[in-house]
Amino acid sequence: MALHRIKPTPADTTNCFSAAHEPVVTIDSGDTIVVESLDAAGYLERHEFPGDTGKPVMFPGDFRGHCVNRPVAVRGAAPGDMLAVRIVALTPVPWGWTVSPAVPGSPVARRVGLDGAEPAWLLWDIDSAAGTATANGRYTRPIAPFLGVTGVAPAGPGEHSTIPPRPDAGGNIDCKELVAGSTLYLPVAAEGALLYLGDGHAAQGDGESCGTAIECGMTTEAVVSVAAGRPLASVHAQTPAGLVTFGFSADLNEAMGDALDAMVTWMASLYGTSRAEALALASTCVDLRVTQVANVTWGVHALLPSGLLL
Repeated sequence: MALHRIKPTPADTTNCFSAAHEPVVTIDSGDTIVVESLDAAGYLERHEFPGDTGKPVMFPGDFRGHCVNRPVAVRGAAPGDMLAVRIVALTPVPWGWTVSPAVPGSPVARRVGLDGAEPAWLLWDIDSAAGTATANGRYTRPIAPFLGVTGVAPAGPGEHSTIPPRPDAGGNIDCKELVAGSTLYLPVAAEGALLYLGDGHAAQGDGESCGTAIECGMTTEAVVSVAAGRPLASVHAQTPAGLVTFGFSADLNEAMGDALDAMVTWMASLYGTSRAEALALASTCVDLRVTQVANVTWGVHALLPSGLLL
């Protein structure tokens, strides 16, 4: 199988999704891609101090969404197929940032009394070899790199924002379980699938509470293929932590219900049992987690931990 390398040049990056985008490359199912991406804001230079926002960005004055690679087309992928994105390796650049609150006026900022507050910045030094990141010279935590955005072009004409995650296309999922060793399955809505990657996170807590994680550039190695015989037609994943299903909605109750419904369907198929019995099993071992409350469409994921149910 072939190997394709993509760099974040001005010609090969974008900040929206569209089925009309020309792909940066067309690959065969089963090929490997190595994608270098900038951070979500598209900073072109390292910050020198916390809040150093004067550095140049890829799309100055045009923050419509995340800075992601122009899409990768998969030969033969068609609407109705499922695309498998197997993450082989994720390597963050040596620095990253976090800002709080990231979205002034957001429900979270209002709830914690920070609407209109002066932003607080963390500037992180990332040591991939040691597996740690240190912010502002005083806070150190382990890293667990993943991509906030892994998605395909949504159906329909025109340009689509990268900000809300979509059950029919993925995108800005912001799920910290999607580390190396994970395979994310995405419904195909456009010819060639048109896969976008970006929004590197060196680490994140469930919820992405302030609206940003450890935002960083990332080099991603992934094997991309058309997948047959999947148990679900919606976004789902197999990760080192376990099986994961997703729900996305402005209402967290709706998001929870969609994630649980998909997990019940998957478990009923996996164990050859009724949905009622699958729900009973889920109640004993599935974790319902708030993926993120940082976007217009909030997320919940259901996790069936690896090896828990034999």
